[in-house]
Amino acid sequence: MFDPLGALTEAFTSFLYGKVETTRLPVRTSTGQAQAVYLPTAAPGLGDSGVIIGREVYSGKGYIYDPFQLYGQQLPAPHWLVLGESGNGKSALEKTYVLRQLRFRDRQVVVLDAQGEDGVGEWNLIAQELGITPIRLDPTAALNGGIRLNPLDPSITTTGQLALLRTIIEVAMGRGLDERAGFALKVAHAAVLSQYEEADARADEAGSTPRPARQPVLSDIVEQLRHPEPASAEAMNVDIDDVRAWGLDVALVLDRLVDGDLRGMFDGPTTAGIDLDAPLIVFDLSHIDRNSIAMPILMAIVGVWLEHTWIRPDRKKRIFLVEEAWHIINSPFVAQLFQRLLKFGRRLGLSFVAVVHHLSDVVDGAAAREAAAILKMASTRTIYAQKADEARATGQVLGLPRWAVEIIPTLTPGIAVWDVNGNVQVVKHLITEAERPLVYTDRAMTESASLPTDEARALALAADAEAEARAEAIALERQLRDESSETVA
Repeated sequence: MFDPLGALTEAFTSFLYGKVETTRLPVRTSTGQAQAVYLPTAAPGLGDSGVIIGREVYSGKGYIYDPFQLYGQQLPAPHWLVLGESGNGKSALEKTYVLRQLRFRDRQVVVLDAQGEDGVGEWNLIAQELGITPIRLDPTAALNGGIRLNPLDPSITTTGQLALLRTIIEVAMGRGLDERAGFALKVAHAAVLSQYEEADARADEAGSTPRPARQPVLSDIVEQLRHPEPASAEAMNVDIDDVRAWGLDVALVLDRLVDGDLRGMFDGPTTAGIDLDAPLIVFDLSHIDRNSIAMPILMAIVGVWLEHTWIRPDRKKRIFLVEEAWHIINSPFVAQLFQRLLKFGRRLGLSFVAVVHHLSDVVDGAAAREAAAILKMASTRTIYAQKADEARATGQVLGLPRWAVEIIPTLTPGIAVWDVNGNVQVVKHLITEAERPLVYTDRAMTESASLPTDEARALALAADAEAEARAEAIALERQLRDESSETVA
């Protein structure tokens, strides 16, 4: 009903003070419609100091990551886990990351290269570009001047040597050593070291007498296990034949490294000339059968040898990158060694990077407890495309948000979900033209290997454009997805 007095009052008020806005009533709408009014915003990045990875898919901002810059502020640990099926860009990410890290003067990288292509490891091109010779561990070449790593290297502490010997034996046997076998090994190890210490002492006293010509080696341990010292048995009040019987299985396992299919790589002094001060050190394991027991044994020896010879308190930031890391994480005995290395290395500036195809390779294995401990120390997780069921299992173990789990199966090559201590982003990895020839590792399976450079580059750019278009479609789909039935705007 028209109110003349009210209309007159409103007109007079508007004349004196101007037009007065009326209060709007609330409007009920759906989230899909409301998102057109309240535009989405991107989560904050990780800062602008470190290594450029690429760009965030949803915001287009550059994505920069460096565990050494973030450690102690946004990261409780500098270790990194990379997951995803083959062909989605894990190798390209690892290689560009290492190349970009090496631009900093205080960086040093060790890579365990378990993949092979054209008869060499896939890091061979990068090593050549940097003027570095990979350390190729090959059982077929070990007897002809190949590389050797000595588990009894004097640079490794006595405790470290014994722990490494136990790990080698336990990995090969598939079970832990019992007390008697452990005692026989301990006695043999002590006897071998005692012999060399006595020889050193006699050489020092004689003055002119030359020192021993070589380091203690595995064959010395095997010989002591077969013929134990009577004094060691008497000290424990046991029969010498019992000590010999307790060490028989241990001797048979170590004999494989001395005279078996793995001979030559570990039975001898460490090869001279291995440059541990080079910016990049590549252990080429591509000639080792990935499914054999040799691979976890080899990784254990390399890991412990590096722990005692490479990691030093010299304020350098070191990166230890392991491909096919399930060989480490899936073995309880090797995982325990690397778990200690991760804890120890964190105080000395070590970032451990583990590359695994599927999380189920490790969480469902024999070393589930050790794997969980290592995964817990990896504060950075990068997940490339996986099948839906694998993505759900990965999301549950790593605690990923639901939206991230849902898009993992739809990710295209080069795009991954990054979880940096709870900061979750979808990131497109970018590769420069200078890096592309060094990180491209699928020549044997693609036709572009035989294409002219310009044509290959055009195909690569087209693939990148297709991947970016797919990423934008994913972003739009996420923007329009209803999180709830409706909301009040």
